[in-house]
Amino acid sequence: MSRRVSMPAADDLFRPTAPKKAGGPAPSEPPAEAAVRAVPDQPEAADEAPGEARGRGGSARKPSGRVRHDEKMTVYVTSDELLDLEHARLSLRRTQGLAVDRGRLVREAVALVLADYEAHGDDSVLVRRLTQE
Repeated sequence: MSRRVSMPAADDLFRPTAPKKAGGPAPSEPPAEAAVRAVPDQPEAADEAPGEARGRGGSARKPSGRVRHDEKMTVYVTSDELLDLEHARLSLRRTQGLAVDRGRLVREAVALVLADYEAHGDDSVLVRRLTQE
């Protein structure tokens, strides 16, 4: 008798959890490419705000929210900056009821700063802060 434990296959662990869309592959067929599971953070707006900054490809810049991220970037921060970030996260949870992680907070901040830079260029907050050093 073998002492090996039977483990589930990768297909069992990474199966799609969203309902099947019409015209998609049959349940027994594997998807053509890995599905990205997204949980919308807020309802999609049909209209864009006038004057909203645009990202690459002409789309409105907004953070990626709760999706599987394929790219990784390491950022080193001081202990004070990390405490400030954690304090902001807990404050948002306490006052607004928003349970967000530090990564989402950073992605939101990056999206805001880049949108401001695209909208205002040399007059943006990013340029002003970077030239103060």
